Formats: sequence, structure tokens, C-alpha cells
Amino acid sequence: MALSVELILAIILGISLAASLASRRTRIPYTIFLVFIGIGVAATSNPTLSPLYDTFTALLGGGVFVGIILPPLLFESTMSISATEFRAVSRPALVLATGGVIFATVLVGFILLRITDLPPFAAFLFAALIAPTDVATVLEIFRRTLVPGKLATMMEAESIFNDATGVALLTVILTSFEASTSGAVFLDAATKFILVFGGGIVVGLGFAWVASQLQRATQDPISQVVLTMTAVYGSYGLASALGVSGLIAVAVTGLLYGNTVLFRIQNNPADLVTRQFWGILAFLANTVAFLFIGLSTNILSLAGSLGLILIAYGVVLLSRFATVYSILSIPRIAQFSVPWSWKNVTMFGGMRGALSIALVASLPVSLTGYSTIVNMTFGVAVFSILLQGPLLTTYSRRAFPQGQEMAATATGTSGT
Repeated sequence: MALSVELILAIILGISLAASLASRRTRIPYTIFLVFIGIGVAATSNPTLSPLYDTFTALLGGGVFVGIILPPLLFESTMSISATEFRAVSRPALVLATGGVIFATVLVGFILLRITDLPPFAAFLFAALIAPTDVATVLEIFRRTLVPGKLATMMEAESIFNDATGVALLTVILTSFEASTSGAVFLDAATKFILVFGGGIVVGLGFAWVASQLQRATQDPISQVVLTMTAVYGSYGLASALGVSGLIAVAVTGLLYGNTVLFRIQNNPADLVTRQFWGILAFLANTVAFLFIGLSTNILSLAGSLGLILIAYGVVLLSRFATVYSILSIPRIAQFSVPWSWKNVTMFGGMRGALSIALVASLPVSLTGYSTIVNMTFGVAVFSILLQGPLLTTYSRRAFPQGQEMAATATGTSGT
């Protein structure tokens, strides 16, 4: 029996509901349930359910997923971060999201070159794909544990902005790496990254300002929602057309619009409806993202590359360890004395997920080392979600049993 598009949509919504209900009963993040469900469906090889995978593949074709699914996740996250909270953690979050991702990409690439037979292009391409962290599972865990608000904001901001860094690095590697091995290529890559990242900020600032001005004439909830949708996809679309980071543009739009409009009209019907709408949209976007991870996990294919996947996962963990503990230990960057418990949570919370999968799915099949890169990316993402998720949950509950906001100041704070 062939499944219609309507029935496939109903199945996806039903799966998201089932995962949400199971999550509430077990206190396990629903994103983990979605991955398991997807893996289970894929493992059955049932031809009746194959349209599910075909639908997701069609959605992801040509990188459409990045432009449709990721913007709601970014906007929903950034519109709820207050400027005061962001300023308190902006420096470590942005350094982790930019310099940290670049450092991790270089470190992973060089280590894989030394200990595996991967060619340079494949090693550094994989490193760029897997460097950005995914905040969806982390935030689900934080909702069930009493983690300090400042720590949650820092990790959320890091994940939001490192999405754009990862996309920019991937673009630079795809367009520049094979062109030359001279020092000029690295200078060109650095220039491109600055333009891509900075251009995204400028576009985001422009759209946030225009949207805040138009909001004065759109007081009803429906107009408010339509305005935010226009701002989100308009900023992403214009930034992409200009060759700069659409994800950065969306993140900046969300942060500024949230602080100049939504916080100002807080508890207003338009504010409540807007937040509810984007909350639902982000939930559905997460459902699509993590269900696709499970559906696309070919157990037999991953088993054939298990040794390489385990090596890659170990290298990724090592790079996260080196990045987090070094950056958060530098007083000028950290802005305050970061407790060891915060560093540990940031380390364990460096899970990989939706963005890495979306990016690898958008790569052309003809790319050098395509199958190896795909297996490594999917394998590391799945291990990351299924292993680090429970570990982060257990550690967070033990480290913050009462969820007290820890007074992190420049004079020092003792960690758990």
C-alpha cells in the first residue's frame, strides 16, 4: 500500500506526539526517542514505510532543509534570550561558537590525517561538518534538570552561533580547499569567513530594525506572527542570496526582535501567541530533524565503518575537551570564574545532531570520499546523542540538585 503525503504527515505528527508523551513519562528527552523510532523504522526495511525516508530525502535535497527547518529553531531560541543574559555570557559563548569551532575543525582534521588513511579533503570536510554542536537535546535535558540559567544561556548562545560558523567553514572548505595548498588559500578562507559571518550580522540587524518598526502597525496576534515569519525567512533568504550567513542573520534578527519588541509587550496577547506559534514550529522542526537522523541511520553500513566511527568520535570528544576547558579557563574570555561543574556540563553538552546531518545530506554524491564522510557523520551524531544525552542528564542532576543560581563573579566562584 502506497502512503499518501497526507498519511505520511499524519504519521510524522503521531510519532512526535508519541515521543513527547513518552518523554514526559520517562524524563528522557523526546529527541532521543525520535532517533530510536527512526532507527527502528529504518531497520525493519518495510516497503510500506519507505515513503517516510523518501519524503525526508526529498526535503533535504539541495540543502533545502537548512533553509526551512533550522531558521525556526534559531529564531525560537534567540527571541527568548534577554540582552542582559546574553551580555553576561556573550564573550565565552561567541568565542566557543567561532574560535572554538575553528580550532576544533583544525584539530580534528589534523588528528584524523595522522591516525587514519583519510585524504586531507575528506578529513577536514568531516571536521567542519561535525564541529557545530546541537542544542535541542541539551535544552530538553535542561528543562528536566535544575541547571543555572546563565549556564543554559551560554550553551544555547554557543549552539545558535556556531551553526553559522559551521556552515561558513563548510562552504569555505568546499570552495577553497582543493583549489590550492599554498598559504594563500588559508588567507582567502579567513577573508571569506569574516565576510560570511559579518555579512550575516548586518543583514540580521537590518531585518530586526525594519520588523520592529513595522510591529507598531501590527498589534493583533496574527499580524505579529506573519511579521516574524517574514523577518525570519526574509533575513535568511536575503543573506543567502548575498552569499553571507543566513543562519547568523536569523539569530541576530531573533535576538534583537525579542529584546526590542517581544520583551516590551510581554504578556500581551500578541506576545503570547507569537511565542506559542514559534514554540510549536520549533517542536515540529526538531521532530523532522531527529526523526531523519534515525531514519537515515543504516545500521549495516555504519557497522562496516564502526572502527573509523569510534576513532572519529574519540577525536571529536578530545577536541571538545581541549576547546571547552581551555577557553573557559581564560579569565579575559570567560568574564567570570567558571566553576568546574559548568565546564563539565559544557563538555558533555557538546552533542552533534540536526545541523551536521542536514549539511552532510546536502553534499553531492559525487564528492570525494562521500560514503565515508556520510557514515562518519551519522555515526558520530548517533553516538553523541545516545551516549552523551543520558550522561549529561545524570551529571546535571547530581551537580545541581537544587538548581540554585550560582553567583559567578570576577572574584571567583566555587564549583560543584
